[in-house]
Amino acid sequence: MIIIGIVGDIGSGKSYVAKLFGYPVFNADNEVTKIYKNSKYCFRKLKYKLPKYIKSFPVNKTELMNAILANKKNIYKVNRIVHPLVRKQMNLFLFKNKKKKFVILDIPLLLENKIYKKNFFLVFIQAKKSDISKRIKKRKNFNKKLFSKLKEIQLPLDYKKKKSNFIIKNNYTKKNIKRDIQNILSKIS
Repeated sequence: MIIIGIVGDIGSGKSYVAKLFGYPVFNADNEVTKIYKNSKYCFRKLKYKLPKYIKSFPVNKTELMNAILANKKNIYKVNRIVHPLVRKQMNLFLFKNKKKKFVILDIPLLLENKIYKKNFFLVFIQAKKSDISKRIKKRKNFNKKLFSKLKEIQLPLDYKKKKSNFIIKNNYTKKNIKRDIQNILSKIS
């Protein structure tokens, strides 16, 4: 099994490109949503660490957002609770797909959380800042202050780009992105 990690800026289209690979994708954002919705364990831990903010189950993203906006340190408290649960789901995903030729990891903090291993192939998704800005503003829960706090915990884009084995420019057609993906797959298989 060859593991491909997708990295890039918030709103660059990582999830969109990951799906175009046509192989199983582990989407960490989707897993976090499931955890907030289904895990009473996660809820109890968050409520214990952030009692002023976390009130109800399932975990309310607005309550989390308010906690993070109130104090920058709260994002680290949330991450220390949620990330081990996401990692457990990722390991289960990798085990279930161990016979697949390729698997794709769509994990926004792949490098930051030291999930990345040397045998992974990293693909950096590059997009125009104007396109990124448009995509982010369309998101349902867009909050400029929260966005800034999330950017603060991420490694610089230049670092991610240098660490990557390949770059896909996500500012043109699906056909061209698929062609780039096929080129990458042929080089690493």
